[in-house]
Amino acid sequence: MKKLSQAQIECVIQTMAKTALENEAYFSELDGVMGDGDFGASLAGGYHAILNRWDELNRNDIGAFLLNVASIWTGSAGGCSGPVWGTLFMRCGIAFRGKTELGIEEIIPALKNAMQGIMQRGGASLGDKTMLDALDAIVKSLEQSAADDRDLGPTLDAAAEAAVAMKETSKDWTARRGRQSFTGERSVGTYDPGIVAVGIFAREIAKALKE
Repeated sequence: MKKLSQAQIECVIQTMAKTALENEAYFSELDGVMGDGDFGASLAGGYHAILNRWDELNRNDIGAFLLNVASIWTGSAGGCSGPVWGTLFMRCGIAFRGKTELGIEEIIPALKNAMQGIMQRGGASLGDKTMLDALDAIVKSLEQSAADDRDLGPTLDAAAEAAVAMKETSKDWTARRGRQSFTGERSVGTYDPGIVAVGIFAREIAKALKE
């Protein structure tokens, strides 16, 4: 497998939605350690709205589909999750306009652009202990796989494991953005819910696409 079809991109969003709903309590529990405990509910709210309107989504191409997802998400997800994850979907949607299949050479720059958008939106940088650090781990892994000319299956597996590993890598960092940043040094030794969520999403996506 060298490219992802539009149907597979739809599978990615469905998998993220299913995973968010199944982990709503867990994500909120993680957020409750140093935050306000609503992260899981915010994610679940956004994805629930997308699933409710699934048959209405624009399927002219991958870009149109993701831009539609972004619009629904931003209007439905609460807290900081709405604009942050909405930016991720929106930037990728713009990058994939007119596309009906995607290769790794198209996915990497789109994710980088999405990360830039998230940085501009929320003021976070790499190393601030946010979901950006997990996304960066994914991008770096994808770049290595592209250099090695790996098939997409092993490529996605490696990227997922890189994102999952960031959970432990970042545990002893001090949070500098998001709700956890208000706790200062007390955030050391805790997990960032956004980083954890990206890792779990990536692993479930890799598994679903193989099936």
